[in-house]
Amino acid sequence: MLYQSKIAGLGYYVPENVVTNEDLSKLMDTNDEWITERTGIKERRHIKEGDGNSTAIMGVKAAKIALERANIDKDDIDLIVFATLSPDYYFPGCGVQVQEMLDIKTCPALDVRNQCSGFIYGLSVADQFIKTGMYKNVLLIGSENHSGGLDMTTRGRGVSVIFGDGAGAAVLTRSNHNGQGILSTHLHSEGKHALELALKGPSTMHWVPELIEENPQEDIPYFPYMNGQYVFKNAVKRFSEVIIEGLQENGLEVADIDMLIPHQANLRISQFIQQKFKLKDEQVFNNIQKYGNTTAASIPIALTEAWEQGKIKDGDKIVLAAFGSGFTWASAVINW
Repeated sequence: MLYQSKIAGLGYYVPENVVTNEDLSKLMDTNDEWITERTGIKERRHIKEGDGNSTAIMGVKAAKIALERANIDKDDIDLIVFATLSPDYYFPGCGVQVQEMLDIKTCPALDVRNQCSGFIYGLSVADQFIKTGMYKNVLLIGSENHSGGLDMTTRGRGVSVIFGDGAGAAVLTRSNHNGQGILSTHLHSEGKHALELALKGPSTMHWVPELIEENPQEDIPYFPYMNGQYVFKNAVKRFSEVIIEGLQENGLEVADIDMLIPHQANLRISQFIQQKFKLKDEQVFNNIQKYGNTTAASIPIALTEAWEQGKIKDGDKIVLAAFGSGFTWASAVINW
């Protein structure tokens, strides 16, 4: 017997520390016009030293809200799935940290490393476990602490102005209503482009002291690298393909989309997709202007905000889509 899974509760958390484009202009050669024109971002949130936040802790804060809204006790969680590219430690993963912090009884905790596509990959994992009947309630979290690993100088501005910190969470459970819930998920990757958007070190191949010794200071490879134009070109192509794939799988048309929530990578990408599909402003939700790109956290943060603002209602057809490092891309179609 196959069950239907649905999202029963949503929550998000972002640090209180707001970093504006003007703030960044004091650290690097940039300005509000330059950043806004290229990314659409006006501000982002960064963890501040002493505020008690980390990737796992922000995930816990988002999870508590999602659990309360789902009206599901923490000890009824059968599986924890945690998506991030910025874990607190190399190991163990953030999933077990969340389990300990929430005092959840013994259950499996699984960490997903699919960067910007991480939340949808995690959603697919949770959906399949529920559909097969193996688990009933799954806690899914996407959380990122980017600010601690960015090059906050002119050298790194092409990447560093884009990213912010935050977390989003969803509680998935079995649906009692026929047709309500996650209709399908679609996952892809193309590894030949992996190094077009990557962080090569520090890693088990290149530790920090080794990098500092071997490389000139002006070319530090332990900050993120992004081939911006190449990523943009591939993103708009794959976004389109994976959205259409999800619609066709479920016999839907573009006109059937009540809300498209794209990964908040760049406002220009979202606008390109909106124009291509001729979607109205009320059919697409963007909040990158406020939070920047929070990678695995961006979709659950945006999904939660859209729901909180009453822009998602029962029976709506929701499409989630993401593209990012790997290259990986994914979509999900949901009957809310």
